[in-house]
Amino acid sequence: MFFAKESLQCEHYNWVNETSLSAYNGSPSRRLFDRFNGDQVLFIINSLASQSEKFTLEEGRDIEQLIINQLPLETKSEISVFNWLSNSHPQFVGK
Repeated sequence: MFFAKESLQCEHYNWVNETSLSAYNGSPSRRLFDRFNGDQVLFIINSLASQSEKFTLEEGRDIEQLIINQLPLETKSEISVFNWLSNSHPQFVGK
């Protein structure tokens, strides 16, 4: 299951132009992470979802809440956010 824009609960995201969405393909990188960029939040959630065969809507929403409410300020890149979620919350990876 892949997480969709309509599944996000926070209403305060910024969204980029449709033509630049191709930037959010592949694996998380050292690109600066913005927790208010809805496309980037979706990218991280779906990156974690791709690691699991049984990823659920509730798990995607849990990850969104972790990013919004608990993501440490020192996590500045996509890869550091992905690693923080994978290491601090392993229940989202590899089920």
